Amino acid sequence: MSRLRIFSESDSHVPLFASREASAIADQLGAAGVRFEQWPLRPLPEKPSPEQAIEAYAEDIQRLKDEGGYQAVDVVSLHPEHPDREALRKKFLNEHTHSEDEVRFFVAGSGLFTLHIGEKVFEVLCEAGDLISVPHGTRHWFDMGPTPHFVAIRLFTNPAGWVANFTGDDIAERFPRFELGQAA
Repeated sequence: MSRLRIFSESDSHVPLFASREASAIADQLGAAGVRFEQWPLRPLPEKPSPEQAIEAYAEDIQRLKDEGGYQAVDVVSLHPEHPDREALRKKFLNEHTHSEDEVRFFVAGSGLFTLHIGEKVFEVLCEAGDLISVPHGTRHWFDMGPTPHFVAIRLFTNPAGWVANFTGDDIAERFPRFELGQAA
């Protein structure tokens, strides 16, 4: 189940806000300029190919492309046996920004987006059916956990795809990491 927790950037232990209600998550993130939607899941095989995932959500993808001017779409899929899972996890764990929106739709599995906006930290547990669009320039990090399991459709305005600009701030080290099955 999706979850949002909001913390003061100076206190990673006591949330200022917490909810698992999609409408409350969308409202809180929307007020911070972040798009959050839940889409109905489409029938897909347990391990869909990128083509199957994109085809299943083609109408929604086209809507996003029309609205946001996105030029490229791909699918990232990670599983607990992936040989590079540790290196890939480490790559995303440090606070960074992008020169374009980071748009992800979770077809399957889950991951933890953490956004550093102003003096607050928004921890967004995304699960199958969740769309998150982090505006360009927003400081954030992503944790897929030590045993990653997710399939996500990504949209880009830059055909080169994912390009990060790391901030050098160690804030991500002070906030909770993602563990599958973690408590509310």
